[in-house]
Amino acid sequence: MEHFMKVTALALVPPPAAAALPKVTPELLASVLARYSRSNEGLAKILEKVDLAHPDESIDRILKFVDYGHASIGGLTGGLALALDGVSMWLAYKIFEIAQMADGQESSTRYITMDAANLPAPEELGLPAALVPRWAEMMAHAFAAYHAEYARLDELGRAEPGRVRLPADAKPAVIARIRKNFALDRARYFIPLATRTNLGLVQSSRMWAATVKHLDSLPMPEARAAARLIRDELLKLSPRLMRHSSAEKSYEEQARQELGTSCQLGLARLSTAPLADEVWVRVDRTAPPWLTEEQPVGEALRHRANRYGYQGTATRRMRVTFAWNNMALAELRDLNRHRTGHRCTPLIQAGFYLPPEVPPAPHQPLLAAQAALTRELLQRGSPAYVYSLLLGAQTPFEHSTHADKFIYEAELRTGMGAHFRYAEHLSAALREFLRQVPEARDWVVEGMAEPE
Repeated sequence: MEHFMKVTALALVPPPAAAALPKVTPELLASVLARYSRSNEGLAKILEKVDLAHPDESIDRILKFVDYGHASIGGLTGGLALALDGVSMWLAYKIFEIAQMADGQESSTRYITMDAANLPAPEELGLPAALVPRWAEMMAHAFAAYHAEYARLDELGRAEPGRVRLPADAKPAVIARIRKNFALDRARYFIPLATRTNLGLVQSSRMWAATVKHLDSLPMPEARAAARLIRDELLKLSPRLMRHSSAEKSYEEQARQELGTSCQLGLARLSTAPLADEVWVRVDRTAPPWLTEEQPVGEALRHRANRYGYQGTATRRMRVTFAWNNMALAELRDLNRHRTGHRCTPLIQAGFYLPPEVPPAPHQPLLAAQAALTRELLQRGSPAYVYSLLLGAQTPFEHSTHADKFIYEAELRTGMGAHFRYAEHLSAALREFLRQVPEARDWVVEGMAEPE
């Protein structure tokens, strides 16, 4: 069965309890609120000019978009929801990297099809024609390794249940699910980054336009195809604002430079050997002399009942940058979705991670073939090199944000149900943070990544 990328917009309708409320389209909402900000008429008076049967004419009567600036009102459309079926895991990662204001979810590797039929066609990915046979063979080999390891690990979990860390008095259905996840989460490093997945995102028209403009400026054909499909779908919901979403020179130039950096670093550091863990954390607590920070760190943290509690100025003003030298793409897909601050990675393979339960020796032919293909694509400067990577590829990854957001991420990603490997990464970063900010030690809860 053939699979194709598909983008579907979801139009929101009010629930029955809101039946009597004023009704507006996304762009009409933006125009009404923009007018509201420049008027003392009150909302009811502005809405008198609205004719839902002719929303475009109503928008034009209320204001001219150009008078207010597309960027300034584009955020007033409310959340526009899209579902993207059949995109590669690379494209899903890239969209989350770009769309930092979006709320969204991606299909878990526990629930998508793992075979060659769930790969985009090579021409969709821009793979050089001469390398397509090697790529297809390597992809098939990778999926075979995934299935073989899953079967072996599932049997290992049955034979040695202590490895699975089952909760006391767990019911049979829970035991079966946790054992299955134990195997799935350790076999996933053989999954190709090219594998199709699905994602859903909700963000304003302003942020969608920026996302589509960025995608349309990337050198990957898949990204540009997604930009066209997303734009076409969103034109149904926000036609004026989405017209300003085409490729733009500054985006294209930065994408070109970033590809060059990735190719250069990728060739210099390409390896299939496991890369030992290193973590780097920098904390900046400086404040201007006319607005010093007087709150103790403990006071900023101790009033929380859980990780979702509000923190004080001592941590909200503290800048934190943290990085790992060897984040496997499997974990990068999860940690990349923390939206605050800035995330940075060259997306290369500086090593290859396999968990302790997976013996590396049987998989050396696969990894050698994969690395050779990646090297050739990098030497060509081909943006399609990303589609030769497997989820075990280890890349440097940096995230800069504030301490309150870092603490939330560390508690979440080591807590109940956390994946074992990113829990190790966050535990290492948290230890270094607490070494530099010891006052937080009594109030930050590091979890045990218990299975759920």
